[in-house]
Amino acid sequence: MKKILLLSDTHSYIDDTIIKYVKQADEVWHAGDIGNLKVTDTIKRLKPLKAVYGNIDDAKARVEFPEHNRFMCEDVDVWITHIGGYPPKYNLRVREDLQLNPPKLFICGHSHILKVMPDKKLNLIHMNPGAVGKHGFHKVRTMLRFTIDGKKIDNLEVIEFKK
Repeated sequence: MKKILLLSDTHSYIDDTIIKYVKQADEVWHAGDIGNLKVTDTIKRLKPLKAVYGNIDDAKARVEFPEHNRFMCEDVDVWITHIGGYPPKYNLRVREDLQLNPPKLFICGHSHILKVMPDKKLNLIHMNPGAVGKHGFHKVRTMLRFTIDGKKIDNLEVIEFKK
């Protein structure tokens, strides 16, 4: 079983409260718009990190992290990308690949809006953790945490902070 902390849209922001949750996880996943790489460097010193770059990220971030990160966690096929859309209106960048070879868990950032929803047609779960950074239009900063045990995605929690 793995405890996952999922965040996105940090926009160069990390603080002791976020770090507290990082320390409680087995792995941290970042769905893009990292901003300053001090954010990911801080996380990587504490826990294994899987991340993608987002549309605000510079060349350094794009060298260090991919646009798409697809991997297995336990027995769950995971795909993380920054701009992916929502069921059934996926972004053109991912739509065809998603329909041809859907993962079990599809994760995006970008919108700053927390959403967790099933796609019954593609038999996947879509997650967007919202934004945990202080830059953007969102009124509440959010992250997600959950467990993956074999094929089971469970114990989903929303973590909220005032902006």
